[in-house]
Amino acid sequence: MDAQQPIRAAIYTRVSTEDQAKEGFSLDAQLDKLISYCKARDWQIGGEYVDDGYSGRYIKRPAYSRMMDEADKWDVLLVIKMDRIHRNSKNFMLMMEHLKQQGKEFVSMTESLDTSTAMGRFVMDIIQRIAQLESEQIGERVYIGMEQKAKTNGGMLGFNIPYGYFYSDGFLSIHREEAIVVENIYSWYKKGKSMGEITKMLNDTKVPTKKRGVWAKKTISTILKNPLYCGYLRWQEYIYRSGHNPIVDVVNFNEIQDIIADRGGHPSKKL
Repeated sequence: MDAQQPIRAAIYTRVSTEDQAKEGFSLDAQLDKLISYCKARDWQIGGEYVDDGYSGRYIKRPAYSRMMDEADKWDVLLVIKMDRIHRNSKNFMLMMEHLKQQGKEFVSMTESLDTSTAMGRFVMDIIQRIAQLESEQIGERVYIGMEQKAKTNGGMLGFNIPYGYFYSDGFLSIHREEAIVVENIYSWYKKGKSMGEITKMLNDTKVPTKKRGVWAKKTISTILKNPLYCGYLRWQEYIYRSGHNPIVDVVNFNEIQDIIADRGGHPSKKL
């Protein structure tokens, strides 16, 4: 921030319905303290943004959204405590990254966190590293759990519902109309059609994708290389037999992989 220009502060206050019964959390009390803080530091008030009855766990708050839209009116975002702006650490870090990109500073009055100072930036860096560590540890635990599930043939591992199937009560079931399209894709490719030609054929005949969009060559490639269509599931290097019904048989799938290789492509591992 330019030291020659008066610093403009966006004052943000928030109470949830639970906070309203607690002493010291009232909006008036927050505003009085923040206004006094601005006067003590010779800051101008660039705007007062008040969210009454909104939880800090969610981003969709009217005053918060308006404040971010009006970022050209202020230089620093001022709150009483960090939990007034966000109670979710991920949302807080996303906000801090956004403020950094916009050249804005952040100050938490009672916690003495001021990113315009060297110490404030140091503290914020530590907070961000802790949040990153927490995120990576969660990711590692999820990975280990999914790997163990794959090793023990533990069923679905969490992915978008594949074309040709619908998902119900924890199981994949064949979607009859889509399954016919999958069978045609395998048949056309086996008869010499390229992935690009198959893509054009499906789009020309107005056959919808899973999300009711248009077909892409990559989608055709995925269908031809996915062992799911012959009754297997794949995660990382693990391929295992699943309980869902296949649309094509293993022999047909393996033949397709040979054709892909013969045409200079990168086939899936044969079963």
